[in-house]
Amino acid sequence: MHGPWFVLSIIAISLTAWVVNNFIRARHGYSISDDWGRNIERSDPKAERHLQLLTSENERLAGQVGRLEERIAVLERIATDPAVRTAREIEALRDR
Repeated sequence: MHGPWFVLSIIAISLTAWVVNNFIRARHGYSISDDWGRNIERSDPKAERHLQLLTSENERLAGQVGRLEERIAVLERIATDPAVRTAREIEALRDR
């Protein structure tokens, strides 16, 4: 490869790699880059709302998991304690 074809092929390969890179980044939700490699941030109002919804759902689920862990601990204690002590604790609760 002599002459201008070598330079043109390098430019074509670089341009193709840049387009493919931006396509993959955009498809997976990352910001795309400009000609100089700087990221171009997309301001999407839906993304902020979606993040708020996910954060609130995460907090709700974390609380629910905590309550379930407490209940499982009680059930494990009931299952592993001797029957006599469990019956005595139940009777003590009835007497209240």
